[in-house]
Amino acid sequence: MKEDFRDDLPWRVLERRLQSSPAKDFLRLRDGKLSYAELANLACEYAVKLTRLGIGRGDIVPTFLPDAGAAVATWFALLRLGAVWAPINTEFRGEQLVNALNLMKAPVLIAGARYLANVLAVLPSLPHVRRVIVHGVELPESAGAVRFSRWDELEGGARPPMARVARTDVAMIQFTSGSTGVSKAVQLSHGYLVGQALLTSRYFGLQANDVVYCPFPLYHWDATIGTVMGALVRGATAALGGRFSASRFWDDIRAFDATMFDFMGATLTFLFERPPTPRDKEHHVRLAWGLPMPEFRAAFERRFGVPLLEGYGSTEGGVCVFQIIGEAYPRGSCGRVAPEFELKLIDENGSEVPTGEVGEIITKPHDPCLMMNGYLNMPEVNAELIRGGWYHTGDLGRLDRDGNLYFAGRKKDIIRRRGENISAFEVEREVETHPSVSEAAAFGVPSPATEEDVAVAVVVLPGATLSEEELRAYCAQRMARYMVPEHVIFVDHLPRTPSEKVAKAELKGLFAEILAKRVSA
Repeated sequence: MKEDFRDDLPWRVLERRLQSSPAKDFLRLRDGKLSYAELANLACEYAVKLTRLGIGRGDIVPTFLPDAGAAVATWFALLRLGAVWAPINTEFRGEQLVNALNLMKAPVLIAGARYLANVLAVLPSLPHVRRVIVHGVELPESAGAVRFSRWDELEGGARPPMARVARTDVAMIQFTSGSTGVSKAVQLSHGYLVGQALLTSRYFGLQANDVVYCPFPLYHWDATIGTVMGALVRGATAALGGRFSASRFWDDIRAFDATMFDFMGATLTFLFERPPTPRDKEHHVRLAWGLPMPEFRAAFERRFGVPLLEGYGSTEGGVCVFQIIGEAYPRGSCGRVAPEFELKLIDENGSEVPTGEVGEIITKPHDPCLMMNGYLNMPEVNAELIRGGWYHTGDLGRLDRDGNLYFAGRKKDIIRRRGENISAFEVEREVETHPSVSEAAAFGVPSPATEEDVAVAVVVLPGATLSEEELRAYCAQRMARYMVPEHVIFVDHLPRTPSEKVAKAELKGLFAEILAKRVSA
């Protein structure tokens, strides 16, 4: 049987698994498990209902669902129909949710009961939505032209045939924050889903007898491509935890009988900071992979008996740099570029920098499907980021003489907190809606848990008063939890560069001074 699915489509790979191992667990979830055959059958049933809704090839279908079998079945049903799955970050609310949904102009939205209130709150601002399909709740009254239907009451029928799609056709949209503006819709092709899953599973050593555990939601790359698609192309089992919890992490590992897991953000820090127990090595995990790698890597590996591997990449450009088990890498290195990619470091003029010097990381896959198809409805941004087939990441790095890559920071104005990319613009925009705020600037500051915490400098309107606690409580009602500023500083004015941009480096310096005074007080 062919096992290199480089030129296959995700649904075709699933069909091959139905021939080789239909009864094998494909998904292990908190609400049960599904074999390859059970997932395929459920996806076909869902495809019938989606067809009844008029959904077909090329249609974008946003979903606002919890991490369960229904979400994965919807995804594979849409793959079969040649439609585009757009899993919405379930932390989105208010203007952030409005912008995401209006960008896609999709007439049908599928939502879980627990998120229906968030949808109803913004529905008047969604002119394109005509129908909301709800999983598991009594339906509200119709809102204007919007019709509500229960998922379990949609009619069935004959299974639709698999749509004729190409590897280059868009299969999924994932939202990520860029340097400015609202969250961007990253378009990922059928070839990307299979190709990137092949790369990560191959270089990180995923095997058919593995159970790979992901503690992150399905709107994340780690869960969809890294875990579910990774398991699919290797004939392995994917275990989805839905949301990271340090207190239950190892219990989940044991319950799912996981042999691998992935990490990101501060997850390793939270696990390492918990008190040691006699059960720390009571598991079957043989490998974990992710980024960033903490300074206590060796101590973590000794304590838990788990080798850790790192890489470098992004949703847009794909994962292109890997560490491979059994090979040695210098301290601080992310690994070396995979042969499927080219990687360069350039200066502001576009010239390659000498070995050892810092430059912007740009990448180019030999197969164009290994990176995104571009951002949805953002042609000018796409033209700026992808030039001559090279993706300009906005990240900084350096290479040593052996080709090891060292990440050196970001040119982009984003904040990386606990695995989430946060647009400083979005934080600033929400803070500035407070009636006492004149203007605000958000920036990342070092976090004890690795990566960054969100800080915001605020100029208060003359005569107004505002406390840090009041502002944080206000933000908690208007933005995702991970976006709420951890630190607030009040300033008389925002420092600016000669080009009138906010001088965030100066604000970071001011924050460091304030923090030092607090520590010494």
